[in-house]
Amino acid sequence: MVSKYVSPVVVFVLFLSLAPSSTRSAEITFDASELTVVTLTARHTFRVELAQTADQRRQGLMFRKAMDADAGMLFDYGRSHPVTMWMKNTLITLDMLFIGADGTIEHIVENASPGSLKTISSNGPVLGVLELNGGTATRLDIRPGDRIEHAIFSTGR
Repeated sequence: MVSKYVSPVVVFVLFLSLAPSSTRSAEITFDASELTVVTLTARHTFRVELAQTADQRRQGLMFRKAMDADAGMLFDYGRSHPVTMWMKNTLITLDMLFIGADGTIEHIVENASPGSLKTISSNGPVLGVLELNGGTATRLDIRPGDRIEHAIFSTGR
């Protein structure tokens, strides 16, 4: 005879197996660091999480519902090459700053649409990508040619 009651353990196991990947991928952690964006008129410091491994870069800022105004994520690709990004499973609007090996901002994509599967290109080789809240580049007058100060862009790496 089948019981009409389901054990709490069975419910929990079923919940875990059906949970969205945001729940299952919560074990991915990121080191934190600070970086400075140097514009023609100011210096802006951000607390960033570092996406350095393939798993961290795949996860990125997916499933985040908010991010502090002075926060971001720095994707470190280890070597310069063309990069493409997308906004799959990303819930917040982002600005993407594509950064050359010397720390120069080469290209900026502002206000990337949450959830979009559209490919976003670096338009050339870059070493890193800095993701900030959408609208930050305009608000702080960050432009291509400005510089990022962070250890991954130092010479002799």
